[in-house]
Amino acid sequence: MSKFKLFNIVFFLFLLISCKDNRENNGSGRYFRYNQASGISSLDPAFAKDQANIWAVNQLFNALIQLDDQLKPQACLAKSWTISSDGLSYTFSLNTDVFFHDDPCFSKAKGRRLLASDVVYSFQRLTDPATASPGAWIFNGRVDSLNPFSAPNDSTFILKLKSPFLPVLGLLSMAYCSVVPHEAVEKYGNRFGLQPVGTGPFRFKSWKEGTALVLHKNSNYFETIQGVKLPFLDGVRVTFIDNKKTEFLLFKRKEIDFVSGLDAAYIDEVLQESGEVNPEFLKDFKVEKSSYLNTEYLGFLMTDTSSANPLRDSRIRRAINFGFDRKELIKYLRNGLGKPALQGFTPPGLPSFDNSLNGFDYDPKQTADLLVQAGYPGGRGLPTISLYTNNTYKEIALFIASRLEQSGIKIKVEVVQPAVLREWMSQGKVPFFRGSWIADYPDAESYFTVFYSGNTAPPNYTRFSNAEFDKIYHKSLAEANDSARFALYRQLEKILIREAPVVPLYYDEVLRMCQKNVEGITPNGLNLLNIKYIKFRE
Repeated sequence: MSKFKLFNIVFFLFLLISCKDNRENNGSGRYFRYNQASGISSLDPAFAKDQANIWAVNQLFNALIQLDDQLKPQACLAKSWTISSDGLSYTFSLNTDVFFHDDPCFSKAKGRRLLASDVVYSFQRLTDPATASPGAWIFNGRVDSLNPFSAPNDSTFILKLKSPFLPVLGLLSMAYCSVVPHEAVEKYGNRFGLQPVGTGPFRFKSWKEGTALVLHKNSNYFETIQGVKLPFLDGVRVTFIDNKKTEFLLFKRKEIDFVSGLDAAYIDEVLQESGEVNPEFLKDFKVEKSSYLNTEYLGFLMTDTSSANPLRDSRIRRAINFGFDRKELIKYLRNGLGKPALQGFTPPGLPSFDNSLNGFDYDPKQTADLLVQAGYPGGRGLPTISLYTNNTYKEIALFIASRLEQSGIKIKVEVVQPAVLREWMSQGKVPFFRGSWIADYPDAESYFTVFYSGNTAPPNYTRFSNAEFDKIYHKSLAEANDSARFALYRQLEKILIREAPVVPLYYDEVLRMCQKNVEGITPNGLNLLNIKYIKFRE
């Protein structure tokens, strides 16, 4: 046996032993254990750019606003807020019993009380080009250019916008907007992401890259539920096994407490073909399948108007949309995980979602008629169209190609590396591509911004430009009444269905599994993990 193989076996056994139960090494305390197969790049909120970082950051830090399970804004660091009549000024009244974690960056290593000036500092840091935060877009172009952030006293913070933007409360709940102390950033500099100091329910203990991250309970945490202080648990332990198959096996052996998502190799063990959870699996584990604010789609490059490109014609784009069965795709390729995208681009789980909206469903007659109208009866004379995707979605692309061929639309599937595909999409080099869009915040505006002509790629990978769409989009941003705004959203969706810059495939769902003794994990459309509410049933 090679030394390399022997090392891997020993290391794997070490992981099995080290996370055998949810008690820490000294045998005391209850620790919530999950694995992060993709790893964590930073614990600095300014770099909470993906789910792996967000989950960890949300245990260590707080923002002004937090979202409930229905993704509605709730109090957090801010106990209340008011909005000016013109929609430009948001005044937040802060909780006065919030303290930063104890840390050597503070006098006598004792965490001080959070102040409104800390919010100003955190938001200025987020937008400072020197920070180079990928979250700077949250405020860039949206806030007042002269005095966007101010703190008239220690418990009052004021945010001023350039123009009304109703989804701003959802934006403020993002991990990027977590509040950090200037003392810690100044002391640790570029290492702040390795030595985080926040106000969250758990505080940093240790992080051995590639092995484990350990967080301990913040005994000075300010939030309570039914009069009981949060969090309930003593800590969190995150492992970094980069193999989802191994992760699932550890879960089955009860060596981790929670798994989000599932390797395709095990989907038949958990889900029936109908999408229902296998009863046998439910005997030993809890499983929740819930809506996830992610739309999977195929996109057309709308700026390629050359005569050699048949996709310049909306009739061809619509013919493709009608040319395959999304229900069949979900049933056979995803074991019922996800919902066919039949109502347009924005997914269920958003308060504005309209189930009665007629988008694209399988209709071979419509496809045939549109091909005739476009001058390609039965697909005759229609050039082969290249569809670019990555290996993860290859089977879906091949399925769609095979179904479209039955109508005479020939599709050649081109598989490229994910990073290469994203670069080509950003540069406008691919006429037909597979994409996905996950909501940054729980408002349909997060999806319609993908098609606003004022945006480059990302997010507007299709380069869609439509004056009618832009006019209604701008009107929706200033509309304070939810019902009126949702009516405008419906108009935007109808334009997208008419012009067909994309082929919506399915609205994603997330599969979350936990051990039987875990309580307090509830589903939400952003797949957030709120460990502060979790407890173990004895």
